Parts: sequence; C-alpha cells; structure tokens
Amino acid sequence: MTLWAWIVAGCVAAWAIKFAGYLVPVRWLESPRMNRVAGCLTIGLLASLTTMNTVSAGQGLAFDARIAALLVAAAALMLRAPFLLVVIVGATAAALIRLL
Repeated sequence: MTLWAWIVAGCVAAWAIKFAGYLVPVRWLESPRMNRVAGCLTIGLLASLTTMNTVSAGQGLAFDARIAALLVAAAALMLRAPFLLVVIVGATAAALIRLL
C-alpha cells in the first residue's frame, strides 16, 4: 500500500471508533462502574504519556533534566500547588539543571 492509503485507512478507522461511541447505550455510560473505569483509564493514559515523554529520546532512554523537572513538579503537586505553579516550577527546575 502507498502511504496515502495507510493515512486514509487510519482516518477511516479513527472515524469508525468515534462513531461507535455514539452507538453505546446511555445507561452504560451513566453507571458508576463506567465512571470509575473511565477515570482510571484517563489517569493511566496521562501517567504513561508523561513517563514516555520524560525518559524517551528517539529509540532509547534519556536521563537528563526532564526527570528532575518531573520529580520537582510531582513534589509541587503533593504540596497541592495550583497547576500553573506546578508547570512553572517544573520548567524552572529543568532550566536550572540544564544551565548547570
């Protein structure tokens, strides 16, 4: 297949998956169990994306200022800092470590 055929196939698959969401009965979506599952999946997805963006560099692993920035941001979150402050503190930590 050519590249464009794969792109079109991916677009059709993404559309079909989104459309399938409209076919799910409303009573399934309103159940407390589904709310818990959706919440857990969201947290797991965000955690995995954050981890991958922190320690990956191309095909390998990178241990650099991003790890320290993540740790500092996690500490700010545990101290219940506002989200904007967490981002600023993490970015500042990464900048200072890269400066060193």
